[in-house]
Amino acid sequence: MTTGTLITVAPTGAESAKTEVPALPVTLDELLLTAKECEALGASIIHVHIRDDDARPTLDLGRLRATVAALRESTDLIVQLSTGGAVTDPEADRLAVLDAAPDMASCTMGTVNFGDDVFLNRWEFIVDLHTRMQERGIVPEYEIFDLGHLTALRRLLDKYGLPHGGHVHVDFVMGVPGGMPGTTATLVAAQQMLRDLPEGTTFSATGIGRSSIPVMLASLSAGGHLRVGMEDTVTYAKGRPVESNMQLVARAVGFAQLAQRPPLNTTQARELLGL
Repeated sequence: MTTGTLITVAPTGAESAKTEVPALPVTLDELLLTAKECEALGASIIHVHIRDDDARPTLDLGRLRATVAALRESTDLIVQLSTGGAVTDPEADRLAVLDAAPDMASCTMGTVNFGDDVFLNRWEFIVDLHTRMQERGIVPEYEIFDLGHLTALRRLLDKYGLPHGGHVHVDFVMGVPGGMPGTTATLVAAQQMLRDLPEGTTFSATGIGRSSIPVMLASLSAGGHLRVGMEDTVTYAKGRPVESNMQLVARAVGFAQLAQRPPLNTTQARELLGL
């Protein structure tokens, strides 16, 4: 069990509309303010989706580059860009995200039903993402939406080698309608499957919606790390909307401290992840 907790904030996502969730950070200024405040609380990674001038999800490369540069100038956070985008984004645009040269990027390990939609991740696309990140010195976070995705990751590493930096880190995304449920039993099963991956593999866990608290507690008790943010939940408690990403990070930090696994700072996080 690790002695500290890696805390990732995912502040925006591609699903919620600004009109329905006014507290959602969608402009660069809003994102930078969120990033600085979340870093001060204990976050060490920021998982980034961006929006256009109309607050719609976009993978515009110029905006992505400007966002990465601004986050590096204003914070010491590890900048992790989403290559998932929105479920409608074409593969070429998702691959081009890497041209913004983030520290990390997500690499989803398989196709999954995503509510009423399908989040498509073909094997050839996964291989392309993985090998391009190896070549460019970008550290992947392997996104696991279902248990079979862990078997796909084993296949990927066996055939194409370890990621840049040599450390394997996965994120269990739990509670998506169509993916694995956000329960303790599922997290334990997923953790057991990590034995088939390289020694030292670490994991974070993300609970979508109402599964956020059970998943946080289960992950901490199992030696895992945490991802929280308004990408994943916009309700703090039943009938109580989230006021800000800082509110979610503060709760995660409090849980980590109660578990006697305080948040890792950005230097410790970089060391853990092989950055």
